[in-house]
Amino acid sequence: MARTAVSYTKLVTNTGVADVTGTTADATNGHTVAKALPEQTLIRVKNTDTNPHNVTVKAGVGLTPAWYSGAGDLVVSVAASSTQWIGPFESARFIQPDGSLAIDLATGLAGTVTAFLVPRH
Repeated sequence: MARTAVSYTKLVTNTGVADVTGTTADATNGHTVAKALPEQTLIRVKNTDTNPHNVTVKAGVGLTPAWYSGAGDLVVSVAASSTQWIGPFESARFIQPDGSLAIDLATGLAGTVTAFLVPRH
């Protein structure tokens, strides 16, 4: 299965960023954030369904680069008709072998997924 790509929205120091729509939630295929910078990443999930659903940030695979992947996936519940912010993340736990973050959505979750890149100083 090919995961649905989520592009970064870059937050900018000392200024504002207009709100963005995000990527349509794909509970069938899940999502990926390519060339991820986990410690600088926030994920916003808007659940427009009338039921709560889980979002799973997948632990990395293998020993390199995700040497702490044994801590497992991160599962966060998103309440019905609400928004949940998730992150930032530990590279050592969540980075995938291709340098991405992998996000799975529970069946039935409708709405959007947005990735924000927080600037580093």
